[in-house]
Amino acid sequence: MLRRLFDIAVAGTALLLAAPVLAVAIVAIRLESPGHPIYRQRRIGRDGRPFDVMKLRTMVDGAEQMGAGLAVDEGDTRITKIGAFLRRTSIDELPNLVNVLRGEMAIIGPRPTVPVQVEQYTERQRGRLAIAPGITGWAQVNGRATLPWDERIELDLWYIEHRSLKLDAQILWRTVRMVFGGEDLYRGETGGWKTGA
Repeated sequence: MLRRLFDIAVAGTALLLAAPVLAVAIVAIRLESPGHPIYRQRRIGRDGRPFDVMKLRTMVDGAEQMGAGLAVDEGDTRITKIGAFLRRTSIDELPNLVNVLRGEMAIIGPRPTVPVQVEQYTERQRGRLAIAPGITGWAQVNGRATLPWDERIELDLWYIEHRSLKLDAQILWRTVRMVFGGEDLYRGETGGWKTGA
């Protein structure tokens, strides 16, 4: 209950503070390319339950049916100009806060991944689904962008075994420092580059 109250308080406060940024970003997305500014992608949550993660759209509408599908790299021509900025600053992930308020995600936890990745999990790796996925997590602040997929999962499993409110506070503080330092916390979150529009 205490952890859930923490999630609601942080997500609600962050959404209020970020509302002007979200409003400007949504207008910029609509002005640059047609299509809905909010992008939804199916991910797997706690206990293997699927849900739709919400993000700001950073690619042209219908990008998944073009080119490399879900795989996205830094030079992908499907990424819009405003989208490149939103990805670089992680602003595109702000709608994840709505997923937190809906109880589908937490502030801290393993990043939610796509169904095809979960299908490849070993029995041990499925332990990653024991808790709600998070906006940021232990793997995120420990070199996620540069680590192999198996090592990222091991970091997530370590967090699940040792998690506490103190550790969550440390992760949250390190996340804030990394975001304001210009680091991309979400690059490589499904074993390659950041996925989805």
